[in-house]
Amino acid sequence: MASALVTGATSGLGKEFCWQLAEQGHDLILVARNQERLERTAQQLQTVTRAKIDILAADLADPRDLTEVCKRVSSVDIVVNNAGFGLGESFLNGALDRELYALDVMVQAVMATCHFAGRAMRERGRGAIINVSSVAADTGMGTYSAHKAWVRAFTEGLSEELRGTGVSATVVLPGLVRTEFHERMGADLSDVPQFVWGDPGTVVRDALKAARRKQVVVTPTALYKAVGGLSRIAPRSVVRAVTRRLPHT
Repeated sequence: MASALVTGATSGLGKEFCWQLAEQGHDLILVARNQERLERTAQQLQTVTRAKIDILAADLADPRDLTEVCKRVSSVDIVVNNAGFGLGESFLNGALDRELYALDVMVQAVMATCHFAGRAMRERGRGAIINVSSVAADTGMGTYSAHKAWVRAFTEGLSEELRGTGVSATVVLPGLVRTEFHERMGADLSDVPQFVWGDPGTVVRDALKAARRKQVVVTPTALYKAVGGLSRIAPRSVVRAVTRRLPHT
């Protein structure tokens, strides 16, 4: 039976990845910081599915915890790098320590896990890496956008290194999705129209289908495919003008 490791596994897209992978018959390693939430999520999954569920409480910004996660990714067939969060404030008005923490979680941890997983999978001749970026990668919405732009560029480069090895690397660029993400960063998006919100189930299904096809870049939902396309061809001055009016993430 195939196995998968998911970071940020107890909420949002991470939790949805766990449900869909477990329902498809994958054994799972759930990675998140909160032990209680990990145990609760694992219990829910085991109650409904027949998957074997292991948990690993780890802070991806802690070098010792990250080392343990890297050991575990070397033994699985699928790695989903989903962990991330919005800062909810501008770079200059925020604390540098928090910015550096976000960089560790959303950039350094992705690099480290992909290094260990990619080498092990390449040796076995099979496997899939799924990295969650964002349509924000094409905007100038603070350091979150910069982190997600790095994830996209890095994954595209990794996919070329893995070409012909039997291992795939896929980067997912979701738009606004109904999860805890914005609530946790304190953003009030109650005025955002209903039609712009994506469904977590749809996003994850599209991501897993893309990984099975060895597709490198996937933007779930037609709306955000169009948004992503426009943001890439529009003059950067126009993109900056639009993002000035959006809340910082």
